[in-house]
Amino acid sequence: MDLVNRFLRYVQIETTSDEASATTPSTPTQMAFARQLQQELTDMGLADIRLDKNAYIYAALPATPGCESAPSIGFIAHLDTSPDAPGRNVRPRIVSHYDGGDITLSDGIVLSANVFPELHNAIGQDLIVTDGTTLLGADDKAGIAEILAAVEYLQEHPEIRHGRIGIAFTPDEEIGHGAAQFDIEGFGCDWAYTIDGGETGELEFENFNAARADLTFHGTECHPGTAKGKMVNAMLLAIKYASQLPESERPETTEGREGFYHLHGMAGDVASANLHYIIRDHDRERFEARKQHMRDLADAMNREHPGCCEIALADQYRNMSEKVAVADAENRRRGLPGIVEVAEKAMREAGVEPKIVPCRGGTDGAQLSFMGLPCPNIFAGGMNMHGRFEYVPIQSMEKAMMTIVNICKIVGK
Repeated sequence: MDLVNRFLRYVQIETTSDEASATTPSTPTQMAFARQLQQELTDMGLADIRLDKNAYIYAALPATPGCESAPSIGFIAHLDTSPDAPGRNVRPRIVSHYDGGDITLSDGIVLSANVFPELHNAIGQDLIVTDGTTLLGADDKAGIAEILAAVEYLQEHPEIRHGRIGIAFTPDEEIGHGAAQFDIEGFGCDWAYTIDGGETGELEFENFNAARADLTFHGTECHPGTAKGKMVNAMLLAIKYASQLPESERPETTEGREGFYHLHGMAGDVASANLHYIIRDHDRERFEARKQHMRDLADAMNREHPGCCEIALADQYRNMSEKVAVADAENRRRGLPGIVEVAEKAMREAGVEPKIVPCRGGTDGAQLSFMGLPCPNIFAGGMNMHGRFEYVPIQSMEKAMMTIVNICKIVGK
């Protein structure tokens, strides 16, 4: 089965995750897809195939003869698609030899190069697009298709020597739970790569440190006609708190390695109000300073209105770069190339110039790195993900597939 046909088949399977669910996987469609992949892995003749009750699926391609002592490396992608856009009845279409103009997805819905100028980088390529009513699902079914197509390529080219190759597909990455129940010991790899990045050449091994902050403001309610000197409006307390965080440090005003405070939820009345923030920064010291700043603001408001503000802070994930650096140092001590160096070389051998960028978000790889499996993120090719204007160039998917093959070859040597 070729790469494109595999991908086109996968995206038509609904696997939207549900952040309101208390189960893993959060939706039964993910388990159904996992069972289908389990059968495909069996048909491919892979070893150590396991599908657990939470829809984590594992398999391995054994080492070629004489390479049993090479490091075991893994490749990971996720089953689910984002709940930010509909994922049912996906109808993909191929636009051959894209000419740089607007692409009509359906009546009144246009994928425009003026709105999405990165389309200019895809002129002359073959694009897989949506019909304008759903997302596409390249995040991350492109990753799944690329991993399995790379495995097939290795099977068809036994002259390529490689060590043991681990494969894993996880549920619920889009709602932050993809690594929660990952069996690192059973996976049995020295390091791994998530195939879950965007444009061609992306290589991410640095992500945000992340925390959430939940604030509750307590007011004093009374009849507005007799409120003078009595009423304390909890909503206005919340507004005052939010206004003290710098406008220049919000998601809409930051980029690159710049951190931010993001207000992503609010509710309330006179008696009680709530603010929900996420806090992000690549630098650990600045990250800790951001959390302390939010505590200090709460303390200041409590000095003015005793007991008016409660704040609860919880770390979510950390920057994987420190764990990747440790793994790289250990590899070099053993006379092996660093795991980032391997990925860069593999990309160049596939005709791709690596684009090392800080990830302005989190990946399963960040959590897995701190669980003991160093795990940078490699491009899968999808663009405009999580929405109806999502697309993926076929040539990007082919280069991602060959990057995987080349990683296996490099480590096998």
